[in-house]
Order: sequence, then structure tokens, then C-alpha cells
Amino acid sequence: LPVVVVNPRQIRDFAKALGILAKTDAIDARVLARFGELIQPEIRPIPAENARHLQELLTRRSQLVQMKTAENNRLATVSAKPVRKSIEKVISLLERQIDELDRELDERIKACPAWKEKEELLLSVPGVGPQTARTLVAELPELGQCSRQRIGALVGLAPFNCDSGTMRG
Repeated sequence: LPVVVVNPRQIRDFAKALGILAKTDAIDARVLARFGELIQPEIRPIPAENARHLQELLTRRSQLVQMKTAENNRLATVSAKPVRKSIEKVISLLERQIDELDRELDERIKACPAWKEKEELLLSVPGVGPQTARTLVAELPELGQCSRQRIGALVGLAPFNCDSGTMRG
């Protein structure tokens, strides 16, 4: 089935604008149906299983990098040899896990011609390295399909006016 993702506050505000203050499952269902009928929000394609796996691998890599950073910070604060040795072992394990995930990510991207083409194009941009390219391929499938303004807004880089009366923001 087609999927639409909408901010819950937007739906709640829509219900209030209709004068519907009560909130039950039945009322919510009617409000959602009315919202869909009147607003016709954009349908988002459901990510393919391969894309979800790529995102999960990337998320796990990010988690491991955060854990490694925390262990490196701990290492800088301890002087007891047994503790240092333990932390160093954990850091070594985390580095191996990160390398393993990097290989898996590379294999998955190379296995999909569309992803491979996007990654190669991104890597040709000065300052874009393998990790940035992987992240953009996995987390921003709209890249190459939308205008730069829309991509900027999608990733939160484009500011939106918040002007009312004398307030400007």
C-alpha cells in the first residue's frame, strides 16, 4: 500500500482547525481520512529491503564509531595498566567491526548499479569521501531526483521563514 508520512502535530492542528477537539481512535481515523482527502500529502515509496539493510548497516557503523570514541576518551583518563589493556582490547575489537561493516557496505553498494553510479559521482566531488558518499547513497535516495532546493529542505539545511506580526525568524 502507498505510504504517507506526516508530522503528528500537523494532523492534530488540522483536527483543531476543523473544530475537532476530542481524540479517540474513531475520530482520529476520520481526521486522517479527511486530511488525506483535502491536503493530498505526497506519497513516499516504501524503501526496498536492500535499502533498509544498507541504512541499518550504516546506523550500526555510526554506533560503533561512537563507542570507539567513548573508549578512546576513557583511555586518555586512566593510568592503571589492566584498565588500559582492557580498553585497548575493546578499541581493537571495535576497529575490526567497523572495518568489517565498511567492507559489507562497499559490497552492497557495488552490487547495485544505481548505488554504485551515485557513489562514484559523489566521490568525484572534492571533499566527499567514502563515508559521506555511503551515507548519502543510503540515507538520501531522493538525491538526483529532486532539485537542490528541495534536497536542502529535506535534510534540514534550508531555513524557513517564521514571520508573524513584528517577529522575524
